[in-house]
Amino acid sequence: MIEKAQMSVAEVRRLLRGQACAEDARILQRFFKTGPGEYGEGDVFLGVRVPAIRRVARLCGGLSLGEIRALLHSRYHEERLLALLTMVRRFEKGDDALRQRLFGFYLRETRFINNWDLVDLSAPQIVGGWLSRRDRSVLRTLAASADLWERRIAVLATFAFIRAGEFGETLALCERLISDPHDLMHKACGWMLREVGKRSVETLRRFLRAHAGRLPRTMLRYAIERLPEPERKAWLAVPRRTASEPVRLEFS
Repeated sequence: MIEKAQMSVAEVRRLLRGQACAEDARILQRFFKTGPGEYGEGDVFLGVRVPAIRRVARLCGGLSLGEIRALLHSRYHEERLLALLTMVRRFEKGDDALRQRLFGFYLRETRFINNWDLVDLSAPQIVGGWLSRRDRSVLRTLAASADLWERRIAVLATFAFIRAGEFGETLALCERLISDPHDLMHKACGWMLREVGKRSVETLRRFLRAHAGRLPRTMLRYAIERLPEPERKAWLAVPRRTASEPVRLEFS
């Protein structure tokens, strides 16, 4: 793949299509649940794997925000992911003015950030990255959204805070989303709780003592995945509750 100083959207699209595989497209259509009534209903794939998309993204540094918008508005999943990976690279290299602009653009375009990989590969860096030292009330607005992907953006953004050793926002959002109806939110919250536990197991245990009886099973299983097996079994055996009641489990 020949690197160019600046590429047009048409050239970028040609490069992506050069990496496409029809069989991979069929596999990805199934993997990302694109059938009627599924969470990714209507999404369309070219059949390009993420490493290849990342290679193309490295050539997109000269794209304007308007050109990135054109890719983000594409019907093709891989073009939307390419737009987001390009934004992440620009955000990480940019000054505060550019980062603020990208953050604002991201929040205005959430209807196109509409599958879990698109969220997971961009929200921690752009939303979490911008809010790390700023007011985070927008996350509570996103967490209250009727849109599944905006709620997931809120939770995944806190990964940036977790990596910096700050857990409060994650715990507050996970508590708020305990009753979320969607399995993908249970997985997202459980994943972030697990990441908290990797850095502070006692912080995770305090959350579990307060809420384990109410957590959706998937959220609980994800959260405790890295704990010792006897402890995992103990948390899974906690009786189900409709309200928060402290659980008196102690582990060294």
